[in-house]
Amino acid sequence: MTVPQFPDGIYKSHPQPINPFPSFSFYWRMAEIVIRASIKARWRHYDYEDWRSSSWEIVKALEKVGCQLDIRGLDHLAAVDGPCVIIGNHMSTLETFVLPSLLVPYRKSTFVVKQSLIDYPVFKHVMVSRNPVVVGRSNPREDLKIVLEEGCKRLADGISLVVFPQTTRTTCFDPEQFNSIGIKLAKRAQVPVIPLALRSDAWGNGQRIKDFGVINPTSQIHFEFAPPLEINGNGQQEHQAIMSFIQSRLKDWGL
Repeated sequence: MTVPQFPDGIYKSHPQPINPFPSFSFYWRMAEIVIRASIKARWRHYDYEDWRSSSWEIVKALEKVGCQLDIRGLDHLAAVDGPCVIIGNHMSTLETFVLPSLLVPYRKSTFVVKQSLIDYPVFKHVMVSRNPVVVGRSNPREDLKIVLEEGCKRLADGISLVVFPQTTRTTCFDPEQFNSIGIKLAKRAQVPVIPLALRSDAWGNGQRIKDFGVINPTSQIHFEFAPPLEINGNGQQEHQAIMSFIQSRLKDWGL
C-alpha cells in the first residue's frame, strides 16, 4: 500500500459513511493485516517500510468504517536533526498501531512497551522485530533503569523512542499518573523531546480484553505534535510544558 507524505505536516481524513457494524468490520480487517505482517516478521523479512505500510493499512481500515483522523504538527518531526524522545498521553491501542505510519517517514522509531505486548499471540512477532524497550510495569525503579540503559542504546543508534509515561491507558488525563521517565531519558541521552497529544477513544478499551474494545466512528481521532523541547536543568519545566500541552489539546477536543 502506498503511504502518503505529509509535506505541510497535516493529514485529515475525508468523511466516509459510518459502517453499521464498525467493530466487526474493523477487527476482521485488522486481523488480516496483523497476521500478514506477523508472518513476514517471524521470518525476519519485515523492515521499517513494511511497518509503515501495515500501520497505514490500519489507518485506512479505521477510515473505511467511518473514523476520521485529524493529524497536525508532523512538520515538527522533520525539524529535528537526529533521534528524539516522543512523549505523549496514552488512551487506547490505536496509537500503537497508527503512530508508525506517522513517524517512519521522518525517522526510525520504536516504543517503550510493557512485557504483555511482547507476549501477545501473533502480534508479538511484529513488535519484537522493531526492537522495543520492554518494561514490566510492576517495579518503577527497575523500569527506569531499563528505559535509561536500553533507551540510550536505541537513541545512540539513531532510533527515536515513543514513551507513554502513564501507568495505564485512560481517556482522563491525570498529571499525577504522568511520570517523568521520558524526560529523564532525553536528558541522559542529550536529545530533544517532542510532545504528543492524542485523542484515540474511537478505539475503546475492552472489558474482557482491554486491547480490543468497541470501535466508535463518531469520536474523531486526533494527533498533534508540538515543537521540540531541549531539556534544561532537572527537566521539571519541560515536563510541565508537556502536560500543559496535552491538557489544553484534550480540552479543545472535548475531553
